Amino acid sequence: MASNKSGRNRTLVPEAKQGLSRLKTEVASEIGLGDYEHVDKGNLSSRQNGSVGGFMVKHMIEDYEGKL
Repeated sequence: MASNKSGRNRTLVPEAKQGLSRLKTEVASEIGLGDYEHVDKGNLSSRQNGSVGGFMVKHMIEDYEGKL
């Protein structure tokens, strides 16, 4: 089966990119990854990088539920 990676990591809502970047930096700081924006992500473990994404989703869900 052929894999199509051309659409991967594509920004669906370009206006949201800056907000997501800010959220990523805030979440990384919360979990102890200080200067996440300038750190070489290749030197971090999968667990550390995955934690940032996981906590971002958690924050987005909490924000959405708070608006209901």
